[in-house]
Amino acid sequence: MARVPPRLTRHARRLRREATPAERMLWARLCSYRPRFTRQHRVGPYILDLACRGPKVGVELDGSQHLERAAYDRTRTVFLERLGWRVLRFWNGDVLAHPDGVAEAILLEVAARLPPTHPQPLPVSREGRPRRPRSRKTPPP
Repeated sequence: MARVPPRLTRHARRLRREATPAERMLWARLCSYRPRFTRQHRVGPYILDLACRGPKVGVELDGSQHLERAAYDRTRTVFLERLGWRVLRFWNGDVLAHPDGVAEAILLEVAARLPPTHPQPLPVSREGRPRRPRSRKTPPP
């Protein structure tokens, strides 16, 4: 038995092939960052446009078709938030007009949801202390 229903897999692949200009523009700015981003990531019965799986940040790029689907989008967001995801929504026009600003907002949210990079700071006794050069001992004659 397949883990992901084949219908959803086909749909996600089609969405990756037929990405909108806004999705392509944003992906070009986010694909090289770590933790990695994924395009058209499936979570439950839904597919997120972009997702950063570690910190569970999902990005939805909305076009004009979402004006009529506001109730569906709310239901979808509630479902994802119950699973611990943070869903960020941007209009395609905003991405096309300000791609760097949208990418920065996404990266700031990802950074806010990550743990600190160094869980244990260095001992105080070693901080700020100049390094002493090692002495070279001459071998005995």
